[in-house]
Amino acid sequence: MPPTPSAAPDRAHPPKPIPVPDEASAGFWEATARNELAIQGCQHCGHLMHPPRTMCTGCQSTKPAFEWKVVSGRGRVRSWTTIRQALLPAFAADVPYTVAMVELYEQAGLIMTGQLHDIDLADITLDMPVRAEYTELSQGVKVPHFVPVTT
Repeated sequence: MPPTPSAAPDRAHPPKPIPVPDEASAGFWEATARNELAIQGCQHCGHLMHPPRTMCTGCQSTKPAFEWKVVSGRGRVRSWTTIRQALLPAFAADVPYTVAMVELYEQAGLIMTGQLHDIDLADITLDMPVRAEYTELSQGVKVPHFVPVTT
């Protein structure tokens, strides 16, 4: 069970939902807690997959075997949208915020969705290079987001 926030709930700024790892995603969340991005990889064909799955999308093995591969966390923006209305009260203080589909450099078509931080909406471009960083939601629970690569 994930840790709970130590502070009392603030009705004006309720806590964000805490991810609950399952058997397929536990390795991903263990890596993000260490500020690493780990992607599920098939031991049969080497295909990388995100989000985690129970069957390889590369070879469709009937006996799947997966391992977690730490990747660079670097990629390029393939698409994005700006959220201007919070669907959950916990995100109200964040709006507007931008969510991007990022193609990770490790494999063509390996897409991860996450918030873009530290950039103005007008400065986002297709194929813009980004890298993963991590937001701590609760002690030991971190969620990746992306920031522009400036060098």
